[in-house]
Amino acid sequence: MAERQAQDTAHTTPKDADGGEAAPAAEAPDAQGTTEAAPERPVEQRKNGVTPQVSDELAENMKHGWADTERRDLTPLPQVEHTARRRAALSARFPGERLVIPAGRLKTRSNDTDYPFRAGVEYVYLTGDQTEDGVLVLEPTGAEGHEATLYLLPRSNRENGEFWLSGQGELWVGRRNSLTEAARLYGLEVKDVRTVADLLRGASGPVRVVRGHDATIEAALTDKVTAERDEELRVFLSEMRLVKDEFEIEQLSRACAATARGFEDVVRVLDKAVATSERYIEGTFFLRARVEGNDVGYGSICAAGPHATTLHWVRNDGPVRPGELLLLDAGVETTELYTADVTRTLPIDGRFTALQRRIYDAVFEAQEAGIAAVKPGAKYRDFHQAAQRVLAERLVEWGLLEGPVERALELGLQRRWTLHGTGHMLGLDVHDCAAARRETYVEGTLEPGMCLTVEPGLYFQPDDLTVPEEYRGIGVRIEDDILVTEDGNRNLSAALPRRSDEVEAWMAALRG
Repeated sequence: MAERQAQDTAHTTPKDADGGEAAPAAEAPDAQGTTEAAPERPVEQRKNGVTPQVSDELAENMKHGWADTERRDLTPLPQVEHTARRRAALSARFPGERLVIPAGRLKTRSNDTDYPFRAGVEYVYLTGDQTEDGVLVLEPTGAEGHEATLYLLPRSNRENGEFWLSGQGELWVGRRNSLTEAARLYGLEVKDVRTVADLLRGASGPVRVVRGHDATIEAALTDKVTAERDEELRVFLSEMRLVKDEFEIEQLSRACAATARGFEDVVRVLDKAVATSERYIEGTFFLRARVEGNDVGYGSICAAGPHATTLHWVRNDGPVRPGELLLLDAGVETTELYTADVTRTLPIDGRFTALQRRIYDAVFEAQEAGIAAVKPGAKYRDFHQAAQRVLAERLVEWGLLEGPVERALELGLQRRWTLHGTGHMLGLDVHDCAAARRETYVEGTLEPGMCLTVEPGLYFQPDDLTVPEEYRGIGVRIEDDILVTEDGNRNLSAALPRRSDEVEAWMAALRG
């Protein structure tokens, strides 16, 4: 996916089913999600615009007759050893300081419906948990070291009716882990999140928080933190993710494998897309993402014909016509939230025209040069420069760009048609590690364990009068996910063919 600047998004306060703030429990629950004292009458919340009339008899009936569903045979998540190591590195960087990393909260989509929740990447990276409202607190134990506590919402209270009348009740949103279950899963001490704001308000000493995820937590710390200090925390956590560990590499490999199957699904139904629109392509790939993962890692770009010249075409509502190209930029996000980011440009009727092939082969050659430049010790910019040189050479060769090539590159003249950078880091975010400093990222050096995309492209806009008419409306991008290894690199998305002749043969085999 062609990179652009990431933006932080603030999350809103949790809502009940009618859009109001969810009512808190009367008392803090214990690890099993029960309370010491409950109100005599159940919590009454409006549902679907109606305030329920609850009789004493119904309220009493709903308290009883529920099976014990506590799961006592849970084993820790496979990434527990990695999250512990990551927290230790974070602790060593900020000794003696309280560190607060929120998961985030539900965000309203419209009226009383919410967007699907996705936890903040810093929180997921350090805990493995993905539930809303969670907060990780690293409490300093002295000059060195921290005690990590995970604050989560417990099981719903059945004594006061919370579980069936509250907007966060489990009857409405599904069962949550008890605090005891969560402790087993994440290898952390776990407490009730409804106590954390007061704890933070009363805390003393230096504090840092990851901003942009939980306004309530930030408000509790408003007189204790500074933007500069908090940014240092965010930057450090971003730079930690530059080098992936073995768990992350396995996740990215899995995401790429599922993505390849999603591309195969699309090729098999291109005739149906021709009969409908780009939306059929989007829906087909989304099905694979939901079956094999959590979601798509970003809005799929299903750009047919001239839409391929719009870098982030996500409307996906245009026609799919034989004789034109389909630029499909899509990635499956795994259940652990690591995403692939792959692009293939495909002839909709299965065969490239002579001009389409010429442009495609130039982009393929540029990508080959870029991938060859990905190796330990190389500068991050090397793969971009290698790919750009090839594209500039071809543009000069075709008479679209005035030479010599060195002058064109020095002035960046090829960028009228290449437009974007040739890649970006990949991981929990599709544009991963976005807060890292320039000197450690775009001006840094590649190391084993880094994973990045290599994605050159050529785009001739439909209204570009500087190129012959036959070029106009053609866009080509080829993108793969490349892991830096000890002795070079490994293409994690190599299951999908890239050469023009191989693409044609692959499509023919899939379409029978």
